[in-house]
Amino acid sequence: MSEPTAKSTSPSAAGSPHTLLGRTVVVQGQLSSGEDLQIEGQFEGNVNLDDHCLTVGTEGRVKAEIRARQVVILGSVTGNVAAREKIEIRRTGHVVGDLVAGTVAIEEGAYFKGSIDIARDNGSGAPGDVATPSTFSTGA
Repeated sequence: MSEPTAKSTSPSAAGSPHTLLGRTVVVQGQLSSGEDLQIEGQFEGNVNLDDHCLTVGTEGRVKAEIRARQVVILGSVTGNVAAREKIEIRRTGHVVGDLVAGTVAIEEGAYFKGSIDIARDNGSGAPGDVATPSTFSTGA
């Protein structure tokens, strides 16, 4: 099975498994995976990929609470995003929601509306610690 583009937007290592939700796919509900995930279609609900990377492609439209090891956004995300390692909003990305991660990168030209909380590793290594830091606010 070939992917629709030759260029990989996922920072995962070559050969590691990942799932692609194509441009015509529309999904609602809870989504969790034991591998990296790329969304080019539409998703609404909750995404939980604690040990993996979520990439929202340029055609992706996501309305969800997101938890992952790493998140790369090239499309549109509405909802809070928590990443254990890094959140990247690329030039074509559009995000409305709060970000919590160890590192946040926003390219020039990207759209972002919300708050950013840089979560410091407290040594416990528990992924749940990232989503609930003591300084997190919803920024209503």
